[in-house]
Parts: sequence; C-alpha cells; structure tokens
Amino acid sequence: MPMKADFELDAGTKTFASGLLPDLIAALRQARPGDLIAVVGSEASLGTDLETWCRFTRNSLVDTDVAAGRHRWVVRCGEAPSPPESVRPIGSRLWLYTNFDCNLRCDYCCVRSSPKAPRRALGLERVKRIAAEAAELGVGEIFVTGGEPFLLPDIGEILAACAAAAPTTVLTNGMLLVGRRRETLRALPRERVTLQISLDSPTPERHDRHRGAGTWARAWQGIERARADGFRVRLAATVSTDAEAEEFRRFLDAEQIAKEDRVIRRIALRGTAAEGLALARADLMPEITITAEGIYWHPVGAEDADLFLTPEIFPLARAFAAVRDAFERETDHGRRLATIFNCA
Repeated sequence: MPMKADFELDAGTKTFASGLLPDLIAALRQARPGDLIAVVGSEASLGTDLETWCRFTRNSLVDTDVAAGRHRWVVRCGEAPSPPESVRPIGSRLWLYTNFDCNLRCDYCCVRSSPKAPRRALGLERVKRIAAEAAELGVGEIFVTGGEPFLLPDIGEILAACAAAAPTTVLTNGMLLVGRRRETLRALPRERVTLQISLDSPTPERHDRHRGAGTWARAWQGIERARADGFRVRLAATVSTDAEAEEFRRFLDAEQIAKEDRVIRRIALRGTAAEGLALARADLMPEITITAEGIYWHPVGAEDADLFLTPEIFPLARAFAAVRDAFERETDHGRRLATIFNCA
C-alpha cells in the first residue's frame, strides 16, 4: 500500500534540470516539519536527484513506489527528532526477531505481526550460533523480539542461550506469562534476563484501541507476574503525540518506575501503521537486527527493503563488518556533501 502523504506533487516529465525545483520549493512552503510530500513522475532518474537534494536540504526520502509505469517518492519535511539517548557503538546491541507471528494484531505494528502472519522462525540452532559468535564479538546486550516470542515452544532455550552470551531483554506483550510459559520464564536467570512489556497508556482505553479489548488488563497482570517472579521489568509505551508521552511519564512517576526501566517511543510510519513518524534509513543509527531472512539495519523496519543489508548471517563478524562499512559509506557521503558548497 502506498504511503499516505499530506501533499501530492505531479512532476509529470519534469526533473531538477527542467523546472521541478520551483514546484518542490512551493510545496515545502506549504508544509510543516514532519509533513510528507509525494512526488509523482515518469522519470526514474528523478529518485537519485531527490535523494541528493534531501541530503543537502536536511529533508528525508522515506519511501519509493512504482505503479502503472509511474514512480512515486515520498519526502519528509525536516529531520526526524533526535533520540534523547547517547549514540551507541555499532554492534554493542544485537536484535533477534525470533518469529513474526503474534497473538495480537496491533494496528501500528512496524513488522505486520498478527495471528495470521507466517512464523518465519529464526530457530534455536541459529540462535545458539548467533549467541556464541556475538559473545566473541563483544556484544553488550541482546534483544529478543517478534511477533510474540512466548508463542515459541523453545523460547526458554532461546533466551537461555542468549543470556549466556550477554544480558538479554525479551520484548513481549506480557499476556502469555501463565501456565507452562510462566514456568519456562521462572527457569531463566533473573540477573541476565529482563522483560520489556508493552503498555501504551495509563488506562485501558487507548492501549485497547490499538491492541484489542481487554489487552491492557492482561498486560498489567503479566507485569505483576514477572515482578512477583523476581524479574526486572521495563515498561514500553508506543505513543502518537508528545502529550501522550507526558501523560505516560506522569503515570510511571506515580508507579515509581525507575527512569532506566521506561521506554517511550513514537509510532513509526512502517508496517501496518496508517500514521506516525516517517523514518528513512538515514534517520536511524544502525542497530544490527537479524531475522530468518538475514541482516537488517534497524529493528523498526525488519522486513523493509530499504533497511535490508544481506541474507548472509554467518559468519557474524562479516555481517557486523558489512553494517559498519555501509554506515561509513553513508557517513562519508554526508561529509562530502557538507563540503561541496564553499564560499571561499
């Protein structure tokens, strides 16, 4: 499905050399930071020029599409908000998508997980090898996500293998921590495993609107069970606005949740999301992400072609080097563009 834009600009056969730039500037003057402008044209080469122009002007090319012989590029006006966290060395954190099927169908899922999504399991044997090689490479943290990881019958073995290599956080909706799954959790080392449980709002209304009726209450029960079993629990909210973020912070303050145990992020305009923050690869510091299909630039787009790097997972050292090389090439390109326009 094409990305929805705030403005549509029909370029026809125009290029930057034949009159497109004034039209693009006029559209930008109508837009606000964060708005999306779709440029539709018949010249495929326009994409390269748009990408270069975006780098010069600190806008971002966030989507491309082709339909009925016409090309469509979506430009986000302005830079993405910088995350408050400090920049981490590439390779210090490793993300594993163990599966893509989920017991919920959240309406903004960045990787389109749902009860009907194919599992696309990474598999225990691959996880064991990844964990062993990650330990040799000095990975400091491993994040296990999905889909819903606790749907996997061997999730206990997967998390044990990861935790043996590095402190491990498993991202979950918290709703399956009962019965044999809770027993599986209890067998894991508390000092090496953290649960990051999704809770989008202080009360059920907004959370349930995105995730399904009754999910807030069940998530809170999962939080209480994990805490009762002695695990560190991090609460993660996905919000639409700064006001929602501030409301959730006040809730966390009242619940005496430590700052290091709270994650508040904006909805990303990827996957099933109909609105949110449009993110281009250039906006994202690489966080090496592994799925059954291969290596991705960042977990927020772990099935999107623009963030896909290589289908070769092993040896992991080579995959890490590929990410670093790609980042260095892009950074070097940005440095060169920054020095092209000299006044003296």
